[in-house]
Amino acid sequence: MEAFKIIELVAVVFGVLSVWYAHKENIWVFPFGIINVLIYIYICISTQLYANAGINVVYFLTNVYGWYNWSRTNDDQESLHISRNTVKQNVLWFLGAIVLYGVTVWILRTVNQDDPSYLNSILPWIDGMNTSFFLCATILMTVKKIENWWFWIAGNVLSIPVYFSQGLYFTSLQYAIFLVIAIMGLREWNKRCEVRIKN
Repeated sequence: MEAFKIIELVAVVFGVLSVWYAHKENIWVFPFGIINVLIYIYICISTQLYANAGINVVYFLTNVYGWYNWSRTNDDQESLHISRNTVKQNVLWFLGAIVLYGVTVWILRTVNQDDPSYLNSILPWIDGMNTSFFLCATILMTVKKIENWWFWIAGNVLSIPVYFSQGLYFTSLQYAIFLVIAIMGLREWNKRCEVRIKN
């Protein structure tokens, strides 16, 4: 197995572990996630998926923040609880995703086109869309909002064919596994939120 495939496989293992712990609301989501995204920054740059490379930089930062936010307690020694957005918040997040999508695609298609080092992104429309979904998802994850799973699900559905088309078969499989775990996570977090509200 060539070295690049081994690197990809290592990233997949850490990525699956990270999402598995996320669905269990376990703080190990973040250290495993940090390792995963650092590897994927390299992979995405190597395969010209520049928006996805950029989102992995953001993932690194949000993993660091999420690790801090999930581990801290308030004055009553209570940790962060799973909660839902309001309707207004969901509308704002949806609009934010649309704006982010437009900005990302514009950057990938128009910035510095005459420069020889221009970021010639593969599939910029889809690359930009799953980037916007994943950015929303990762930020919502750091504050334990249930809606993070809806964005992960949408981004995973888009990512499976994108990575497959670039010959990153392990990564495509990873996103298929992510999709299954994200659906499980949505159900699990909904149950936990309902139990907490009842109690």
